[in-house]
Amino acid sequence: MDGVEGGQRDLVTLVVDGVGAVVDTDVIWEPYRLVDSGGNVVAAVTGFLQELQASGRTAATQRSYALDLLRWFRFLWAVDVSWDRATRCEARDFSRWLALVDKPRPLGAAARPSGTANPVTGKRTPGAKYAASTLAHSETVLRGFYAFHLEAGSGPIMNPFPLVRERAGGRAHSHHNPMEPFGKERSGRYRPRLAQRVPRRIPDERFNQIFAQLRCDRDRALVAFWVSTGARAAELLGARGGDVDPGQQLISVVRKGSRAVQQLPACADAFVWLRLYQSRLASGVPQGGDDPLWWTGRGTPRPLSYHAARAMFTRANQALGANWSLHDLRHTAAYRMARDPGLPLCDVQWVLGHAHLSTTQLYLTPAPTEVITSVLAHHRRRLDSGAPSDLTAGGSGYRSESLAALFSKQTP
Repeated sequence: MDGVEGGQRDLVTLVVDGVGAVVDTDVIWEPYRLVDSGGNVVAAVTGFLQELQASGRTAATQRSYALDLLRWFRFLWAVDVSWDRATRCEARDFSRWLALVDKPRPLGAAARPSGTANPVTGKRTPGAKYAASTLAHSETVLRGFYAFHLEAGSGPIMNPFPLVRERAGGRAHSHHNPMEPFGKERSGRYRPRLAQRVPRRIPDERFNQIFAQLRCDRDRALVAFWVSTGARAAELLGARGGDVDPGQQLISVVRKGSRAVQQLPACADAFVWLRLYQSRLASGVPQGGDDPLWWTGRGTPRPLSYHAARAMFTRANQALGANWSLHDLRHTAAYRMARDPGLPLCDVQWVLGHAHLSTTQLYLTPAPTEVITSVLAHHRRRLDSGAPSDLTAGGSGYRSESLAALFSKQTP
């Protein structure tokens, strides 16, 4: 095998060129194609993407999977190994390479920081390396890709990305304690461990500052809907004119996973901003029940895309030096609802579209700043109530041993 001596490949001198691409076709039957350096379609990936489409995966999901496969095929082209002859050796080396290599960046772009925390939000900026979540997603996609071809008989007889050895052949949850919740019993051998992240919300005072930076009624309506319904960014951007019911304060969205149509309650302010936005639309912009609800405001009117909406929110963040994302608005809505004692948690689960209540319970975790504020308030309440201090003996002066320890003196 080229580049391998004694089972070890020299990854130090390996050069993986940015050849090939994921091409947007504008064809509903094949929205994306993976092509090689010569512009030839990779048929193995085409069949896999068609399988994803048949199983109900969206075009965005197909694109995400195709990009993961593009990284894998670029690696295989660099080591001169055909995709259907790849072994666990290639899978292992690819996993090592992907974890250590720097992410590519556009020509002329500045070097990415090492992942420093933002002073306003506390969120770390994307680093120069691929995130662990990217590695995990890539492993899942590639294992599914080879599982598809293994079942179809068009790939290698063994999956290069196997499950963990000691669990691959056994029955899942075979030794599960019925008194404990089910956990993840099976995982990929080359799948990295992911830290459990607590969702971040935007504090109310910061949210008001961001809202004040928005430039038009359309943006104010969008942000008001996101922060009051908890809908995902793409779900709300896909709404149509007939999905709005101002009389009942409802807006319908298509859920990301189930593709089910669900009505979500929103605050009254969101509908006010929406009406102001619609009243200022140009006369030529379609506003029928089947037409998109959100349109661009410059040049020829076009349906507002996710990237344009993200750029709008990024501009508002930059005025404060923050780096919150559109998805943080969903987290903010979830925190507000979950921390309301008058709103049952099962209702919050339904609004957010969570399949499991355990996912919704993550939003019961208080933020560190809230914990610090609550504990300091606890100490002030004890002091105001006249409770004895830790430095006093029955509230009648300081303890002599405490003063001695404070001033390094011997107790008389």
